[in-house]
Amino acid sequence: MDAFFKNHLDKSVNGHTPLVRSITVEIIPPSLKNNTSPAESLMRAAEKAGCTGGFELPLPVVRRLSEIMARSGPQIRAALYQQGTWGRIVDVSPASENRPVYGAAVDVGSTTLVFALINLDLAEVVNEISLPNPQIQYGADILTRAHYADKGPGLETLVSSLRNSINQGLREICREPGIDPRWILAASMAGNTSMTHYLLGLPVSTLIREPYVPVINRVQGLTAAGLGLDMAPRAPVLVSPNKGSYFGGDLMAGLAAAGFNQVEETCFLVDVGTNAEVVLGQKDWLIGAAGAAGPALEGGVASMGMVAAPGAIDQVRIDRESKEVHYRTIGNLPPQGICGSGLIDLYAEMFLSGLIDFQGKLTLPRGHERLMETDEGPAFVVAPAGETASGRPILFSGIEIDILTRSKAGMFTILSTVLKSVGLTFDQISRFFVAGTFGQYINPRMAVAVGMLPDIPLDRYIPLGNSSLKGAMLALVSADTRRAIHEIWDRLTYLELNVNQEFMNRFSAARFIPHTHKHLFPSVGSVIR
Repeated sequence: MDAFFKNHLDKSVNGHTPLVRSITVEIIPPSLKNNTSPAESLMRAAEKAGCTGGFELPLPVVRRLSEIMARSGPQIRAALYQQGTWGRIVDVSPASENRPVYGAAVDVGSTTLVFALINLDLAEVVNEISLPNPQIQYGADILTRAHYADKGPGLETLVSSLRNSINQGLREICREPGIDPRWILAASMAGNTSMTHYLLGLPVSTLIREPYVPVINRVQGLTAAGLGLDMAPRAPVLVSPNKGSYFGGDLMAGLAAAGFNQVEETCFLVDVGTNAEVVLGQKDWLIGAAGAAGPALEGGVASMGMVAAPGAIDQVRIDRESKEVHYRTIGNLPPQGICGSGLIDLYAEMFLSGLIDFQGKLTLPRGHERLMETDEGPAFVVAPAGETASGRPILFSGIEIDILTRSKAGMFTILSTVLKSVGLTFDQISRFFVAGTFGQYINPRMAVAVGMLPDIPLDRYIPLGNSSLKGAMLALVSADTRRAIHEIWDRLTYLELNVNQEFMNRFSAARFIPHTHKHLFPSVGSVIR
């Protein structure tokens, strides 16, 4: 059993409880002395397996049962989906094939789709892949896509492009292990509210206009055929519920993966993507807020910004005396741009080296080799033209620095406002979970240095990686996780920041590096040279 699954299932009350499980049945062929039909025998087996409250036996499964018995004999392996005492026979196969039950978990991201193929019998990861979200061609950001969806066949285009790409991912993830996609008998998917609406084929116009509410929060009873997915047609599909326009199913899945339904201590979780989504709480209460702090970390601020891909600068160090820049790229390739972790590193190192002051203003004198004049004003040369893949220098302009300063101020202000709403201080936070690409690659020490994250002991920062995918994976193998996602949904209270005057006051104070109130960042100290 994979360590990831074992760690969570060992802590769960009900242990390994897959969404779909297999039962082996010997069906006595009908005769003059036995007038019980094969379908009736299969239904009785399902009752013995716990489906005493009724179950569904779809006609195509009955047809396939008849064909298998005629070809392979009476030993049948049936895949059973069960909710409480009610169930459905998803598929049948010859017992001699001894085929595992497979499930697919999908993180339906606005930039990237990430897939995991799971052996549900063993709770093991068989394969993982990722694909770019094809909707990007219709809009790099969620808002642009939403406006595109409002025009003519825009919604249908976005829905079909997403579903086609998911089907492509299902085929590709099955290719290496040699599995037929029709053997995937369950799926679990998590995405932000907009992506969930596209997956379900729902309009997104209500998400971008007052009163900014989803068409639906929780949906049940979905099947692969109903969503046009190329897997077993009657396979159940779980879609993690959204709480509102800014709090999507990806966050619910991530909170479940982090165990927020079980923790006794007060913890933070922050997930930075299109927006910064922040949740504070523990098993009995949860409060959250969202705001625009994410785009700066996805390459939306710097002209040379890019996602974390080969050729992206992901780490920067600057010599305090010589001001010489040392950087690392993903794949050790010539730099093409700079990703989120590289941006935060660069920003912090420039501050700690005295290349920008506490207001985020460049301090290099005119004529310095690292200073270049552009149409948008002075810019810092991160990598000269001779070192880059494009033959153009990678620059970080004063305007971009100012935007990033606003972005980091937004992040810290969201955190501090949520915290103060319940009368707590940062030193009372036991663990600080950081999800997504931001959490996987960001250096907390650098984020603290510029006042983006609070100045708490670094060992309290816990990277979660792709918590959305992890939550979706756990939902496939754990009834406790499936229940936890909905318990978290019930307990989470959303804090509206747009009408919060204190938020604006704190934001102004956080626009300095690391902060107007330097006592909040004692570890940063007086380090500018």
